[in-house]
Amino acid sequence: MKLKSTARIVVAGLAVLALSACVSNTPEKSDNVGGTSNAKAGSNDEKGDTVVIGFSAPAADHGWMGAISDQAKAAADAYEDVDLRLAEGTNDVSLQISQVETFINDKVDAIVLLPFDGAAMTPVALKAMEAGIPVINVDREFNDANAARVTVLGDNYGMGVSAGAYVCEQADGNKNAVVAEIAGIDSLPLTQDRSQGFKDALAECGLDVDNRVAADFTVEGGEKAAANLLQAAPKIDFLWNHDDDQGVGVLAAIKNAGRDEFTMVGGAGSANAMREIQSGKSVLKATVIYPSTQAADGIKLARLLVQQKAMSDLVEVTVPRTIQLDAPVVTEENVDDFLPTAFES
Repeated sequence: MKLKSTARIVVAGLAVLALSACVSNTPEKSDNVGGTSNAKAGSNDEKGDTVVIGFSAPAADHGWMGAISDQAKAAADAYEDVDLRLAEGTNDVSLQISQVETFINDKVDAIVLLPFDGAAMTPVALKAMEAGIPVINVDREFNDANAARVTVLGDNYGMGVSAGAYVCEQADGNKNAVVAEIAGIDSLPLTQDRSQGFKDALAECGLDVDNRVAADFTVEGGEKAAANLLQAAPKIDFLWNHDDDQGVGVLAAIKNAGRDEFTMVGGAGSANAMREIQSGKSVLKATVIYPSTQAADGIKLARLLVQQKAMSDLVEVTVPRTIQLDAPVVTEENVDDFLPTAFES
């Protein structure tokens, strides 16, 4: 689809780190992760001056966030010249501000920050930048571009586009297909972006969302929202659920309702969702990736910045300001490629 190929403008590409997730959410080391232990002379991975990086993220209260922190730690561990100062995950904005202020006072070389609240964390990120400490903003954007040297993002709008394009492909010209959607938290911009991308992609093949409910990114919320949706919609052909963590509850509700007449698409790319897809026996036939490698990418970028290196695959001699990762669709055909970097819900 034309929309699928043009809706997302990638400012710069960054390879997803090949970090393997296990049941504990702790990625195993991979030969492809890079790092000083297997670096070639003259490469970006060759050992340089030690880089002290402060890292702060929200509490690991669901699988995706747990994988964010675990993969960041694994990326740091791969480099002998990275000293990672890890703050305890918190959903308390005041505490996270205090953590960043401590990093500033300790004069770390760089800060990788996934804010609990991007707007609330903007002033302290600006303070760090003014102190000469580059900030790598991950996932949830600040409301001032000057608060970060680099911003690493997933593609929420692109997730919706990818999910909608997959539905259009599977509908194969059936303009009467009934499409349902289980969103995340409706007040969040990321949810709004995902829904808008889905709507826009469906419009390209003459479909729209017939039934929509919102959940809260939790298993319990997903089950409740799905139960309400299934009761209100006696016929569904396609269902997109925004988040694979809440998808655990969604699948439970579907099983309890005895419904299997539709094709379900997930979101984020959890390992358990991929195993459902791999089985070929579930209504879940695809999921759209929202990378849990973003903070790991942030660690690698922080190291490059401080050591004054560029991204070796680019001609540009400095690290780009914005890097937006892709939102590919995982199906039974390509699931083996994505399962090693998936997170556990």
